[in-house]
Amino acid sequence: MHHEKEQVGDLYQVLALSKEVDEVLPILIKILKKERIQDCLEFLQQDQNKFLLEIESQKVESQSLLEKEQTLKGEKNIKKITDILKKIRDHEFNKQNYSIDGYEEIKKDLIIKISWDKKIIEFLKFLVHLTALDKRYIQCGSNSLHLIVWMKVDLRGQSFENIRIRDTSLVGGNFVRCILNGSEFANVDISGMNLSQAQMFSCQWKNIKIHELNKLDGHIGGVNQVCFSQDGKLLASSSDDNLIILWDVQTGKKKFKIRENDQAKSLCFSPNNSTLAFSSGEFVYLWNLKTGKQQDKLVGHSNIVNSICFSPDGTRLASGSSDNFICLWDVKIGQQIAKLDGHSNRINSVNFSPDGITLAAGSSDEFIHLWDVKKGQQTAKLDGHSGMVWAVCFSPDGTTLASGSSDSSIHLWDVKTGQQKAILDGHSYAINSICYSPDGTTLASGSNDKSIRLWDVKTGYQKAKLDGHSGLVNSICYSSDGTTLASGSADNSIRLWDVKTGQQKAQLDAHSDYVRAICYSPDGITLASGSLDKSIRLWDVKTGQQKAKIDVHSETVYSICYSSDGTTLASGIADNSIRLWDVKTGQQKAKLDGHSSAVFAICYSPDGITLASGSYDNSICLWDVTTGQQKAKLDGHSKGVFSICYSPDGVTLASGSADKSIRLWDVKTGQQKVKLDGRYGAVNSICYSPDGTTLASGSYNNSIRLWDVKTGQQKAQLDGHFGGVNSICYSPDGTTLASGSHDNSIRLWDVKTGQEIVSSDNRYKDILAQYWPSTIQNNVLQEHANPYITTLKISQNPNLEAQGALILKGEFADLKGQDLKSLFKSKGSLILENELKIIHN
Repeated sequence: MHHEKEQVGDLYQVLALSKEVDEVLPILIKILKKERIQDCLEFLQQDQNKFLLEIESQKVESQSLLEKEQTLKGEKNIKKITDILKKIRDHEFNKQNYSIDGYEEIKKDLIIKISWDKKIIEFLKFLVHLTALDKRYIQCGSNSLHLIVWMKVDLRGQSFENIRIRDTSLVGGNFVRCILNGSEFANVDISGMNLSQAQMFSCQWKNIKIHELNKLDGHIGGVNQVCFSQDGKLLASSSDDNLIILWDVQTGKKKFKIRENDQAKSLCFSPNNSTLAFSSGEFVYLWNLKTGKQQDKLVGHSNIVNSICFSPDGTRLASGSSDNFICLWDVKIGQQIAKLDGHSNRINSVNFSPDGITLAAGSSDEFIHLWDVKKGQQTAKLDGHSGMVWAVCFSPDGTTLASGSSDSSIHLWDVKTGQQKAILDGHSYAINSICYSPDGTTLASGSNDKSIRLWDVKTGYQKAKLDGHSGLVNSICYSSDGTTLASGSADNSIRLWDVKTGQQKAQLDAHSDYVRAICYSPDGITLASGSLDKSIRLWDVKTGQQKAKIDVHSETVYSICYSSDGTTLASGIADNSIRLWDVKTGQQKAKLDGHSSAVFAICYSPDGITLASGSYDNSICLWDVTTGQQKAKLDGHSKGVFSICYSPDGVTLASGSADKSIRLWDVKTGQQKVKLDGRYGAVNSICYSPDGTTLASGSYNNSIRLWDVKTGQQKAQLDGHFGGVNSICYSPDGTTLASGSHDNSIRLWDVKTGQEIVSSDNRYKDILAQYWPSTIQNNVLQEHANPYITTLKISQNPNLEAQGALILKGEFADLKGQDLKSLFKSKGSLILENELKIIHN
């Protein structure tokens, strides 16, 4: 297909017209839906008085402002929208499928122009919503949604009810918690979409494309290993049911199955795809894929063979066994050429380096051995795990070896030096399987904790929960009674959450930039917020209304803190100063100068006499609140101080810093008492437990750590965030810890168990109650236990995610008419018809 270059500029010029339209599109959509309009152009060209007044009344605060000038402005907006819709209707954008390859260059050029333009993006969303009403705009709405997904626009939690999408690709789209009720999809590629916690009631999805449509059912025992052929056309699986099954990846059909006399533990394709090797009992078998017959049986081990691996050139095969030996085999003649003896316990995993020179082996003796394949000699012994090593895997470039262990950790090793490069902590149980992505940037791990995690190899951070913010969470704070949690975010909003249900209670919008700090008044009636917009705002917690605004004028407000009596609010400012404000009048009472850089943290002592401040100048200052004079300066940190916190008794001040350390100071003497281990990344936030025995810290490396204040030892590590932890806060009773993160989520932790508190059950109850309100049973809401993840392969294509999606009625079918509900169920979705039948019975 030939596309002229001017199509890009032409389409952009049409879309750019939307920038001249005042912000009426969401209101207009509501009116069109209310009036059930099926021809929007006809409607827009009729007498507009009725809905123009409605539009304007929703845009202004007082009916008295609805004068002629406002109405004229509204008329101009409607005329502009009408003109744009006429142009869009007749444009190729409303006739062709822009997701096909022929439009790729056009889209790239177009996206460069529009990806940062919020008004154009809002207009594209308007076209998507218009598909629910006017069928004349279905293709341009479908193309609009495709572009929005391509640009990775944040769509989480939005409503797309009744939209009609056809002939397009939504590959990789993030539709977490979206409402898609009544939506109609036809000939849409949903590969890699994230539909977790989405509502999908009465949907009509037909001719759906997805690269992982086939669920391969055939084994009746645990699957020990899966392996793709090098060309990606075949998949082999081995199982405790003594079966090896070969699958056609494209059709999902079995090509053949091999039944053995013992459990089938491990398998591997030869690089040229001619041979499948697999182990059963103490034997290794070579199977000719062309003839479908056994070509050899390798005999040499005296116990179960747990792992096998072809060399990159396919000439050799390594096998590791419970007899503690590794055998090297010449594949062509089927003879053993070496027996590697060095481990003192069973061999669990073997893996060749990409150049075929080195073989790595992981064992239950907790060690990893590296062997020179040619010489048959051990070249290194890697010691670092405190549990059995279940999996080893070389990076694609061969420079790094990853190992997974029953000690719940992954270690990365420098192959050349044998030195440990990094430890990846996050899993809570044994790691059974690890696998590098083809480009070597990501490591996947499968564990007995029933999770798969993706790790950024370069940084060592986990890549892949109160959710709701669309920007990183900078600050969180409990109400004094512990029933509400407040959060401030980079999306400029403050949100109030019901801690018990996990539901959002209110959203406070007024700031025009990042909300950096929030703080409840001592009586819990007022919430204060500080922002990059250089203002402090006071909010009525009960009504969610703004009570007052304090204009700081000078610089960003980084931190705020109420005095114990609630009459004064202190703020740390980017201009190096601390300001004290009279809460009642909003007037500045004092300005404390002494720092030479921005003040990131402030904290009143429990008795209210002293104010502590931490600064990017690496120092902490103590101030006499009554006189405004500096009482002491605590020096010791080598980088900026991000967080400070008094112990409940006021005797000790804790500080967290960019130098990766936490320090405890004697307030009376100004001397450092303790320095807590600083290996875990910049410390963004610290908080004492109410009883003063524990200090919690949130770090840039995504982790939360609990420290015993008396001994200075780490008590626990809370892992779950996949972005830096910016803010942490104990509940008043000390049983729960809240954390806000760069991953845009807030999480609640049970301090006693160290486990994350999940409140998804409440959500299911609310939804199910709409259909069978009096007979909800707890067993319906229980998560189905997933089997341990013992092996995995990273697909180069993203996989569909639908954990917690709610599906009721409707149709979901692929190109062959195959029902996709079973696929969604396998991904963790709840098929409500099934659950309601269980309840009814």
